[in-house]
Amino acid sequence: MRQALLLFFALTTVKAAGQTAADSIDKQATVSEVTVTSSAGLRRMGGAVNGVTIGRQELFKAACCNLGESFTTNPSVDVSYSDAATGAKQIKLLGLSGTYVQMLTEQLPALRGAALPYSLDYVPGPWMQSIQVSKGASTVKNGYESMTGQIDIEYKKPNDMEQVNANLYADSKSRLEANADANIHLSEQLSTILLLHGEKNFGHHDDNDDGFLDMPRRQQMNLQNRWKLVTDRYIMHAGLSLLKEKREGGQSTHLHSHYPATLPQDTGQPHLYTITTEADRYEAYMKHAFILRPERQENIALMANGSLHLQDAQYGHQLYDNNEKTLAAQLMYETNLGDAHQLSLGTSLNHYHSHQHLGPTHIKERETTGGAYAQYTLTLDHLTLMAGLRADHSSSYHWFLTPRLHLKYAPSDLVSFRLSAGKGYRTPHFYAENHFLMASSRPIRFLSPLGQEKAWNYGLNTAWNIPLGSRTLKLNAEYYYTHFDSQLVVDYYQDNINVYNADKGYSHTFQIDATYPVVDGLTATAAWRWNDVKSRYHGQMMERPLTSRYKGLLSLSYAPGLGIWHFDTTLQLNGGGRIVGDERFHAFEQLQAQVTRDFRHLSVYVGGENLTNRRQRHPIRGYADPWGRDFDATLVWGPVHGPLFYIGLRYNFERI
Repeated sequence: MRQALLLFFALTTVKAAGQTAADSIDKQATVSEVTVTSSAGLRRMGGAVNGVTIGRQELFKAACCNLGESFTTNPSVDVSYSDAATGAKQIKLLGLSGTYVQMLTEQLPALRGAALPYSLDYVPGPWMQSIQVSKGASTVKNGYESMTGQIDIEYKKPNDMEQVNANLYADSKSRLEANADANIHLSEQLSTILLLHGEKNFGHHDDNDDGFLDMPRRQQMNLQNRWKLVTDRYIMHAGLSLLKEKREGGQSTHLHSHYPATLPQDTGQPHLYTITTEADRYEAYMKHAFILRPERQENIALMANGSLHLQDAQYGHQLYDNNEKTLAAQLMYETNLGDAHQLSLGTSLNHYHSHQHLGPTHIKERETTGGAYAQYTLTLDHLTLMAGLRADHSSSYHWFLTPRLHLKYAPSDLVSFRLSAGKGYRTPHFYAENHFLMASSRPIRFLSPLGQEKAWNYGLNTAWNIPLGSRTLKLNAEYYYTHFDSQLVVDYYQDNINVYNADKGYSHTFQIDATYPVVDGLTATAAWRWNDVKSRYHGQMMERPLTSRYKGLLSLSYAPGLGIWHFDTTLQLNGGGRIVGDERFHAFEQLQAQVTRDFRHLSVYVGGENLTNRRQRHPIRGYADPWGRDFDATLVWGPVHGPLFYIGLRYNFERI
């Protein structure tokens, strides 16, 4: 009954308010199996790969301060907190953790390893041109790591129309944010863009009165400079980015409630349980495309990027630091063999090196993987076939093969069918990706050596454009099955946090969604998703903890008249699931709404999140005695803070 009332409230509120390789270097350089990025909101991908493109219009439906806040209206991607103390967030796709999603920035591998726990906060929303979310095993051109899908981020381009943009944001949780970007055309061929971001959270909020900050005090500075050079036969992209971030969480002297009941053993003196993480990240990239024969769209491309990530963290007594370096390079050749045939060949090299300290323990990880691939695409009037195979050699795991197949059949413009199958591999870097697990008194125990994760993914999809009167109903249904030959399991079911490799884990996901323009200016999107996700825990197949069994979504957008007013609201219903043991959490709903007013060069927006005030009342177990045996901040299944209200503005100068 409550869910029905909330759906009715969401409807009436809005109504009453009145309202490829070289292709990645330049979208015009070659044919690709995905659609050209568009800024016109949420659109389905073309070609054989199933997915959607989230354009700027869709991103503007929420505050969208960073990548983690960009999937509010997307029924496929879930975003949740990894724990209740550090502010780390994770995404889930096809019912599985974001570690199985390959993250890309303009077709380059990104945000892996040490960057993963906080990666969703590392990409400012105002910097993004679009986000492409593809599901299932994707193209072999981008590597072997995609198991459940890919998320590719497109930034604003240096050669866009010359302009300066600014974005200011403030919310009721004492968070302030400022963004600015400006591009200059130095000549007809050469252009550059500078992107700036700064934010700070000043607050000491403790809505549930447990003595712990509901969200950490955070400050971040982020800078990126991008260049583009375009001539008749040559295209170049290059850029640098710098990021510095500090988070302070845990107990605070500003909070009036609970303090430690026991004394820390190392000092013999009482003090607060605090969590501090600091990160310095440096990245550089370059992409070069040489157009050989434009009539055949034949080109050679060289792409490379590297990063240095320095991480320091403290969880109570526990100290952790990481010095991580990554390098990825790729050489690609593409050509059309005829009107219907395209061939892509390439080689790649990936290098990972980290030096970590966990207290007195030194952990070194090093892996170099080189490989080659071939991919063939057949494009006929009603049929698209994309088949790829790559072979890679890892210095840690030797040779392995990655086959991928995608098939699309579209007998008319009204209906299409897709089929996909493929394998994916991933090397886990446990502490780099999961050091937030140290926000618990439960010891971490490794019961087996950590090996390479391997999974098969199979998908079926059908999309329909159904004329209803003068409008079109867009209907989509899909089913995905992911099966693990080898999976890293983090076992919460025991007294310790046990970590080991297991086989036969799986995920079944079924989703149906529909979009319909109800009346002029009002568009509704409704979706329902069901998840069945299990892993093998000590030989027994059991439900994955902290995973909702289902999700429902209703999103409404209303822009009456000339479209200078925008009213957007989204209601989510998240199904219940297992915590640990026999403990379960119940279904909960979340409502968010935003109103935007556009002026000639200015947009002002106000909104609210979690307006239903549904939250996990005590996400931190043993909060009264964080030095005791029962302390655990990692069992988070829902929101950790109550309603949040915000205001912001976007300002655009058409030319410098």
